[in-house]
Amino acid sequence: MDTLMPNQIKKVTEIPGPTSKAILERRAKAVPNGLGRSTEVVVKSAKGALVWDVDGNRLIDFAGGIGMLNIGHSPDEVIDAVKKQLDQYIHPCTLVTTYEPYVELAEQLNALTPGTFAKKTLLATSGSEAVENAVNIAKYYTKRNAIICFEGCYHGRTHMALSLTSKYGLFKKGFGSFASDIYRLESPHVYRKPAHFTEEEYIDYCIERFDQALIAQVDPSSVAAIIIEPIQGEGGFIPVPKKFLEKIRQICNEHGIVFIADEVQCGASRTGKFLAIEHSGVIPDIVTMAKSIGAGLPISAVTGKAEIMDAPHLGGLGGTYGGSPIAIAGAKEALKILTSAEFLSRANRVGEIISARLLAMKAKYPYIGDVRGVGAMKLMEFVKDHQSKEPFMELAMAVIKKSVSNGLILIRAGLYTNCIRFLPPIIITDEQLHEGLDVVENAIEEVLKEMP
Repeated sequence: MDTLMPNQIKKVTEIPGPTSKAILERRAKAVPNGLGRSTEVVVKSAKGALVWDVDGNRLIDFAGGIGMLNIGHSPDEVIDAVKKQLDQYIHPCTLVTTYEPYVELAEQLNALTPGTFAKKTLLATSGSEAVENAVNIAKYYTKRNAIICFEGCYHGRTHMALSLTSKYGLFKKGFGSFASDIYRLESPHVYRKPAHFTEEEYIDYCIERFDQALIAQVDPSSVAAIIIEPIQGEGGFIPVPKKFLEKIRQICNEHGIVFIADEVQCGASRTGKFLAIEHSGVIPDIVTMAKSIGAGLPISAVTGKAEIMDAPHLGGLGGTYGGSPIAIAGAKEALKILTSAEFLSRANRVGEIISARLLAMKAKYPYIGDVRGVGAMKLMEFVKDHQSKEPFMELAMAVIKKSVSNGLILIRAGLYTNCIRFLPPIIITDEQLHEGLDVVENAIEEVLKEMP
């Protein structure tokens, strides 16, 4: 575990330190308990892949705002664009007026998403809102009500998005009832396939189950859309096999169903291509995007076939803050960076470094069951036993807690909360990356020694 240069992590107090603890106490009194908090880091400033807390500690960020900061904290190009826009106007509202930056960003996204057909883009403020709009548009276009989604998926927290989202206890408990006519099917999770299947047999089995569901659960003629994350995020960075995505495309073609690719977390060049679905060659009808397309600013997009996007009546789409000129200014600059050959190459390089280090850890520590992901979207899953693959949530959470206390921001993932996700800003240096991975390995060592 060699560090290649003087440490970027700098601890002057414990984490959290006294000032952080005081603010966390204020948060507990002022903010609802239901607002999640993955760490006890209280931020004062952030730049690139580094975060400074209010106690003067400097940390390396491997969470990246849950994939929101692919181009890093506070990129100069985005800051300059936002400052320039602030001097012109803040938000005249696209429901009232037209401003050219909205049109320009829509044109950019129409050109970037797969497919040679004519496309149109609707801008909104969050990933959930993008999903809600995509589903509404698909329903309007098809004049159908049913939606198919998949086990382990995460699509957001607004009503329809939450209805689609999996992991009931964490996200949905106590918030029902949910939207009707939603059908949740099994999506291939190769690591957790039955032992008697080969990988190919297991994917074929999932396809057979898909076909059976279209008889037993819902008829295709009633389905408006099938929505899927090409790589599940919250579910555990599970890449959907190309053959399964091709099956969805085939079913959608045969039955006039809208294929929605949710790229909110896996998109924006995280995987070495602008959209994760590009790795499969499958072309969706609609793509939802958010998070890193705005470089941390609140913006999302629904981009799809023009004839589908044009289906709703005049006035049927929109929202007061949809397409914020401030966020658009940042997004336009972010896209220039995200789509450059240099950046895409860097995403692959970051992924290679993370994979090599995590696979070495997997060979060393028996509780690491799997290392997976695409490009710089990587994950490590902890299990109690390699045969049973029983989730080891306690170990994953202890490693995260120990890492954060030692200056590395990490967050969990997975249906069983037994995974650690690695989403560092792609602009992170090799030295920062290795230093952060050293912290993870040291944390695993320390936690295992402390285990009874």
